[in-house]
Amino acid sequence: MASDHTDDVLETLLLPFISGRLPWPVDGALFLRARAGAPLRQQLFPGLVCAQSFKPDADALQRAGFLLKEHDDQKYAVVLLLPPRQRDEARALMARAIAATQPGGRVIACVSNDEGARSSEADLTRLVGVVESMSKHKCRVFWSAPLQISSAPALAEWRELDAVRPVANNRFMSRPGIFAWDRIDPASALLAAHLPANLSGRVADLGAGFGYLSTELLTRCAGITALDIYEAEERALNLARQNLAAFESRAALSYHWHDVTTGLLRSYDVIVSNPPFHTQNRA
Repeated sequence: MASDHTDDVLETLLLPFISGRLPWPVDGALFLRARAGAPLRQQLFPGLVCAQSFKPDADALQRAGFLLKEHDDQKYAVVLLLPPRQRDEARALMARAIAATQPGGRVIACVSNDEGARSSEADLTRLVGVVESMSKHKCRVFWSAPLQISSAPALAEWRELDAVRPVANNRFMSRPGIFAWDRIDPASALLAAHLPANLSGRVADLGAGFGYLSTELLTRCAGITALDIYEAEERALNLARQNLAAFESRAALSYHWHDVTTGLLRSYDVIVSNPPFHTQNRA
């Protein structure tokens, strides 16, 4: 994610409103995969409701005073989104954005050129027909005409593109957008293969993803009595909870949607992590 002072994608997303090309809706708007930043302070955006499952960004939005709702059935006159880099997740988010838009409302998205702005614009066009666009800072913002009920054949299909499904020979449940979502990450597999069998006590798994390392810890290390699963991406944490359900009688399991760069919730006998240098890649 760009820093607060150089978030060109966020600035370009808001360009149609800041420039006066589009009016800000009187009843507010929904912002999917929202993030805080200086562009949101350039002018007031009353009634903005944010959805963000990545904890560092969610925390920053809360500190900035924005309302967060991850699951919201309300319909909005404007739905903003910053499509994620993973294509299936991005397409599913576009379908979600359309479903959250009132009749006559608009969907507005922005992507940097080097992360596939043209392809993303083509995806929205496929769902809603003709779109308009503006460019700035090597980014592209594009938006629909006022929407009516969409009959695009792809819409129902795309809603399910990031659905939970079995992966890794049916050992785990996962979904697009999670790091290494459809496979066991080789670095994690290497770490698991070298876990000492005598690890014991209270253990933390930092950046647990869909729960592979936690599963290996509980399978290989009989002395573990409690395991705290930390994950910054809520979508991944929910998968870990599902994948580790069979171990609930084996050890005390705790799940934490948490940014570990702010510190841990307690001390541990053992901490295991495959450091998430891969944050927000195309996995």
